[in-house]
Parts: sequence; C-alpha cells; structure tokens
Amino acid sequence: MHLDTQFSIFMVNKPGVLSQILSAMAEAKVNIVAMTMMDSMEHGVMRLVGSATSRIRDVLNQLNLQFSETEVLCVNLPNKAGAFADVTEKLAKAHINIAYAYCTAGARGGRTTGILKVADVKKAMKTLQGHAPIAKAKTDNNLRRSPSGRK
Repeated sequence: MHLDTQFSIFMVNKPGVLSQILSAMAEAKVNIVAMTMMDSMEHGVMRLVGSATSRIRDVLNQLNLQFSETEVLCVNLPNKAGAFADVTEKLAKAHINIAYAYCTAGARGGRTTGILKVADVKKAMKTLQGHAPIAKAKTDNNLRRSPSGRK
C-alpha cells in the first residue's frame, strides 16, 4: 500500500484523442499502472496513475491538455474474488468515505492494484495496515473428498 499521484485529464470527446495521449505516454516511457475513463457528450475524463510523475506532467503540458493532480491510495491485492470488497468493508467500518475507486485487471493468479480516493488518507492507511489477503474459500478445488462426499 502506498500513496501515488493520479492525473485527471480533461479531453475533447472525439476520435484519436485517447490514442494521441497514450502514444505520447509510451514515447516518454511512462508505464501506466491504472487507468479509467468517463465520458459525457462534450468531453471525457481519464484518470491515470503511472510511473514517472514528472514525465506524465511534461507529456500533458506538451499536448496542451487540462489536468489536475490528486493523491490516491494504491492497495496491492490478490487477483481473487472479494479482495477489493474486503478493503472497502474495512474502510466503511472505520467510517472513511470513498469518493471513487477503480482497479487494474491482473493476470490469473497474479496481483492487482486497487486505486482509492478517500476522504482521510492517513486514517485509511492506518486502518489498512497489515491488510491480509482473503483466505482461500473452503471449497478449494485441490481439496480431496471421500467418494461418499463427492456429488
């Protein structure tokens, strides 16, 4: 778990704009960790977390795009059902509001990153310290059953 900078990029909603931004990021050797898009009739907003914050800022300025920067909480999660739910439940029990959240799609059996914009970052980090992954379900496929217990 760590804090990172998220860029909210305001874009004209027309063909090629997303491609232009992503190509410029690739050319600048920016690795995109997580990204989400929202749209309306006139414009879109891309939220992006990536490596090399200063290079992201430079690319966006070179493309003359409006953007804002926000501190977000990045949580490393197992790529399993319920992992992100467990994090949000802990924050809810601690009465920490989540303004929005999204996550990466990790590889099967791999890891994924949950991105959270929370009202109180310090309290959220303290709440999630020592966050343990969800234990495997009791109905694990590797569990051997006696012939009479099989259905």
